[in-house]
Amino acid sequence: MTENDEIAAMLEEFADRLEAKGVDYKPRAYRDAAESVREASSDALDEPTAIPDVGDAIASKIEEFREKGRVEELEELRDEMPVDIEALTRVEGVGPKTVGKLYEALGVTDLDELEDAAQHGRIQNVSGFGEKTEQNILEGVEFARQSAERTLLGKSLPKARHLVSRVEELGSVKRAVAAGSVRRRKETTGDIDIVVVSDDREATADAVTDWDAEVIQKGERKTSFRKDDEDVDLHLVKEDEFGSALQYFTGSKQHNVATRNVAIDRGLKLNEYGVWDDETDERVAGETEEEVHEALGMEYVPPELRENRGEVETARDGELPELVEEEDVRGELHSHTDRTDGGATLEEMVAGAEERGFDYLAVTDHTEALGVAGGLTDEELRALADDVRALNEDVDVRLFAGAEANILKDGSLDVSDDVLAELDVVVASIHSGMRMEEDEATERLVSAVRNDEVDILGHPSGRLINSREGYPYDFDAVLDAAASEEVALELNSNPHRLDIHDTQVWRCVEARVPVAVNTDAHTPSEYDYVEYGVATARRGWATADDVLNAWTVEELEDWLG
Repeated sequence: MTENDEIAAMLEEFADRLEAKGVDYKPRAYRDAAESVREASSDALDEPTAIPDVGDAIASKIEEFREKGRVEELEELRDEMPVDIEALTRVEGVGPKTVGKLYEALGVTDLDELEDAAQHGRIQNVSGFGEKTEQNILEGVEFARQSAERTLLGKSLPKARHLVSRVEELGSVKRAVAAGSVRRRKETTGDIDIVVVSDDREATADAVTDWDAEVIQKGERKTSFRKDDEDVDLHLVKEDEFGSALQYFTGSKQHNVATRNVAIDRGLKLNEYGVWDDETDERVAGETEEEVHEALGMEYVPPELRENRGEVETARDGELPELVEEEDVRGELHSHTDRTDGGATLEEMVAGAEERGFDYLAVTDHTEALGVAGGLTDEELRALADDVRALNEDVDVRLFAGAEANILKDGSLDVSDDVLAELDVVVASIHSGMRMEEDEATERLVSAVRNDEVDILGHPSGRLINSREGYPYDFDAVLDAAASEEVALELNSNPHRLDIHDTQVWRCVEARVPVAVNTDAHTPSEYDYVEYGVATARRGWATADDVLNAWTVEELEDWLG
């Protein structure tokens, strides 16, 4: 975790604890400051008042945290309400205000006490709660416990990159690469594995254990430690073992079993130290992964595919697809401005798209039914569309006027048909009424897909990874409707969503339904989320042809009709 991330997390906890106390206005200020700190450069921390949304009061807390590693006022808030607010707010439907109410009424401080209170019917007796709310909380506790064991890729990947850069700075290290589920770009990860080539493995282990970390194991082949709530394993290898070690520690376990079986079929042995002739015990490969795969008679298998979903057999046949790359993505088809819940103006979002080198950008602000996000009325949507088209004359990126329309309970949209017809791109998404049975959710989604004006079905399951499971729905029925109506399914690249997920991408590829790898950006910096969407698309075997916003402007305009 970078220093910016640590400070942002501190500010977010401040916001949660103030909100739990019932303080107005301040929590939003702290959350805005946290977001700005995350986006700022590390040098900006030296003058925090120059960071947007950081005033004198918050700046003083940043300076205190950097100097002392703690903030006295935050410690006082923790003492005043000694709750595990991070764990409790992982339960769906439990926000900081709920935490505060349940602490005051029942003394609930952690997940165990929350579960006990729900099981014994005490929550429903608290003012403002009821039996249904209590049951929902009880159902969410186990999911919250499970989510605590896995880290979002959006958090673990930056951590892994930071750790790799620190390891590479050691004089005894020649090379270091993150492996494991981080390298395979799974949506959540359990720990961080780093394969390290070192001239002096003992010195490398000594240097790493001098870091501010909890050392779990130290040895010549493996050193393990815990840092920033993340378990890290350093696998120290010789240079000629690097490829086989990287193959082994990248996994998955099932993929490794499949490749070992291929080795056996070819009279070879495969392990983390290399590939060996089973008869002569002669080493035949090991220095690079490409060399290992070639010895097994396989094409090189990209890490994202290594889940034993047919990639080994396909690689032996030499028929692996040319997976989509981040640079293939030509534009963004789902973005928001400060006219609803975005954090930047229309002009700033467009400038960010130009700076990133996008060929096109669809501006798709929220619509009226989503009042919490300041959704736009029909007339306000028309005004936004006019402004987008006027701006189109003066910029290098092709702008599309659009909206993210809300799918209502009956499957209709909260925008009049005549306004929808005037827009270039319509994303349809569910944002409310999410507690549905599978049949209800499926009918609602299919009805939206069948609306003639809908182009993209947004984040179809409504899930928030580690926070909200999302509603169940029949993906096959939605996919069939999308294929019939020529509607794309969104792969929302926000690392909290990644919705649709990888195996659903695969099904889209098979059904020839375009996948829109959208970031749902609310600020220009969130265009960077495309990395996570592309990684998930690659895990689903998608090529550039399968990704809607990897198409040219002309191809996209033709598809939009």
